[in-house]
Amino acid sequence: MMFDDRIDAARRLAARLARYQGKNPLVLAIPRGGVPMGRVIADALGGELDVVLVRKLRSPFNPEFGIGAIDESGNFHLSVDAAYAGGGPDYIEREKALQLAQIRERRATWSKLRPPIEPGARIVIVVDDGLATGVTMAAALQFLRDRGPERLICAVPVASLAGLEAVERFADEVVALETPEPFRAVSLFYRKFEQVEDDEVVELLAA
Repeated sequence: MMFDDRIDAARRLAARLARYQGKNPLVLAIPRGGVPMGRVIADALGGELDVVLVRKLRSPFNPEFGIGAIDESGNFHLSVDAAYAGGGPDYIEREKALQLAQIRERRATWSKLRPPIEPGARIVIVVDDGLATGVTMAAALQFLRDRGPERLICAVPVASLAGLEAVERFADEVVALETPEPFRAVSLFYRKFEQVEDDEVVELLAA
């Protein structure tokens, strides 16, 4: 399946999540690509939208390849092949510090209008535009599990089988519309996959 854009993908996901309509779910989007999708899903289900801030820990050889992820509490998760991708201890410490600083800067920027919404005792739906390695989503789910949601759902339009395997044990439910193999990159499953800018994130969270 090819999605026209993130909005098209979000509408299809919202249809699959329709059983949560009217239950005031908290939709937490992984920035930045997940935020336009989260807005559509939150509106369709009558829920609230916020962001969950996690950052990919990048391979020193390929910044597009994630060897792990870190959340805003400083907890981090490494993939099993991190060492093979150049993730030595010194590099990982530097990368963790860099990405945690980015998280804190973004939280300060994006939460100016209101504090983060607490996920405790809520139906929480975590949204991103796709899962490749799954390490970023896994970190987000682990972070949220510690905050006591009633139900924790991972929802993505497209995922690799490896990505699904990485997140399944952290969620009560995983919704993935498509699981194609071979899986090379999330962007290949969208006709339009434009960069989401910070101004758009702020506007969508305030809507």
